[in-house]
Amino acid sequence: MSPPSSCQIFIGYPHLVYVHTVAVSSILAYVLSLFQVVAAGKLEFEMNALPFSIPTYHPTARFGSFTTKNLHTVESAAVNFNETKYSKTIRPASLSRREAVGIGVCFGFLQLLNPAAAESAAAPPCEYTAAPSGLAYCDNVIGSGPEAVKGQLIKAHYVGRLENGTVFDSSYNRGKPLAFRIGVGEVIKGWDEGILGGEGIPAMLAGGKRKLRIPPELGYGVRGAGCRGGSCVIPPNSVLLFDVEFIGKA
Repeated sequence: MSPPSSCQIFIGYPHLVYVHTVAVSSILAYVLSLFQVVAAGKLEFEMNALPFSIPTYHPTARFGSFTTKNLHTVESAAVNFNETKYSKTIRPASLSRREAVGIGVCFGFLQLLNPAAAESAAAPPCEYTAAPSGLAYCDNVIGSGPEAVKGQLIKAHYVGRLENGTVFDSSYNRGKPLAFRIGVGEVIKGWDEGILGGEGIPAMLAGGKRKLRIPPELGYGVRGAGCRGGSCVIPPNSVLLFDVEFIGKA
């Protein structure tokens, strides 16, 4: 079997997973250039110089439909809980329009190009405190700003991982925090509760950094996310681990 000429990177925001196609040759060429730079002692991670780009999602005020006019520009996508049949979980599998070839290779390169995730993974272990809902948190940094208000448009940086350590998304890699309205269902329930607080979890303050361990029922549930051909970016019943940096009001 000949090696694939391209692969698909599944990008999973806290409420949306979509597919970004990347030429394997482009990735290999970039990694080769990295090794060449390392040999010269001049390694610099400049995300703007990547041979591909990861788009940024800008949520709309009202959800209900899902359009993908251009998978490389997710500004045309919107999710509407009121009009879809998905109550607590989202089915982003409709975005997987191409066969996921070489997905493992793509994830390996994403982790290589994710220094923020690597730094977070190397941080000292944090003792989680669990709420009755199953959501657990651990504060690395207590913020000094105001807490978020339900319905407020806020900004947050994050790194999302599976329990096996696989990074499935990072806003740091995109160089731009995620902006969304908190507490109104624009993100998974574990995010709303983990930032707003409630049920034994204190609210985050602006400037704070918190680890969240989100159970499946507050994440993507039994459906998982980014599923195609029996393989899922986020498998069904996955516990999600997030490092969240609450920047403040958008």
